[in-house]
Formats: sequence, C-alpha cells, structure tokens
Amino acid sequence: MKNKIQLAVSATTNNQSSSSTKNEMQNSYPMTTQNTVTLDVKDIAILRLLQDNARMSVAAIAEAVQLSTTPVHERIKRLEASGVIKQYAALIDGAKVRKGLMVICYVSLNQHSKKSGSQFIKLINELPEVMECYSISGEFDFMLKIVTEDMNSYYNFHVNKLSQAENIGQVQSVFIMGVVKQTHVMV
Repeated sequence: MKNKIQLAVSATTNNQSSSSTKNEMQNSYPMTTQNTVTLDVKDIAILRLLQDNARMSVAAIAEAVQLSTTPVHERIKRLEASGVIKQYAALIDGAKVRKGLMVICYVSLNQHSKKSGSQFIKLINELPEVMECYSISGEFDFMLKIVTEDMNSYYNFHVNKLSQAENIGQVQSVFIMGVVKQTHVMV
C-alpha cells in the first residue's frame, strides 16, 4: 500500500493492575502490542500538527493538510477512538511551578509475588511526585521519573514515602543535571 504505515498502539494505562513477578510484569506492561492502526499520510500530518499544538483548530489543520474540515474532524475522532491519540495535555515548565528537581529513581522489590507487586504499583499510582513509572529489565524492577520542588522535598519523598513502602529492596536515585532533549513527538 502506497503512503500507508503501521503504527503500534500502546495498550497500557496508568491505573492498570496486573501480576507482578518480574517477567509477568514485563509481559503485562508492554510498550506496544500487536494491535496496530493503519495510518495514511494525512493521518500522520494531522498527528504531527496536534503534537506540536493540540489546541490547533480543525479548520487550521484542514488547511494545513489540504482537506476540508469534515474529513479532518472524522479522522481526529477515529484517531481518538482507536487509541492513537490517548489524551490532550498542557506541557508545564516545572521550574515555573516550583517543581524544578527531576530525579530518575530505580527500584527493585524484595519479593516478586503478585500481591507485593500489585501493592507497589498501587502505591506508585497514589504518589503525586511520581510522574512516570516503567517496568524494566535488568538489575532493577522499575524506573520512576520523580519531580519535586528541591532536594529537601525529594529527601522527604524518598525517606518518608518511597522507602517506607513494604517490599522495597534497593533504591538508586539519579539526579537530572540538565535536560538535553525532552520531546513528546512520536510521529
């Protein structure tokens, strides 16, 4: 098919519960699934425009991709319904809202039972400092992206919240010195 590509759609959600042995966790939280959505050149162009400015009007998108507004609106609705577009969000400058310290935190669990893994995942979903959580392979079980106000607030989070959780084995924190590249653009 000319001008067609296959894009894998993520089937994960932030609140998804699952089994929690390390292998089961990795199988339960795939980055992509076999579910794909066929996208043509116009779909990709629409996605690129929305990634750059999610507030762009349908009329402006239609003009940019050289379609009328009705087919553009229908395409956007199809992209939303199929899960290609998961949500619309504002990107916030953390430093301007007193969230200037970013930390990557690696966590390993002592036990990898279904119950203990589910408890950890439930805790992570309740902690507002945790912006992202990934089930990973290797020495650690999870990688967390944490954003706090400063070193004192991170210390409080680490000592009084994360480290107090049951079944935490090892925690390693890596402090972000500066952002070289940070993007949300996927296509």
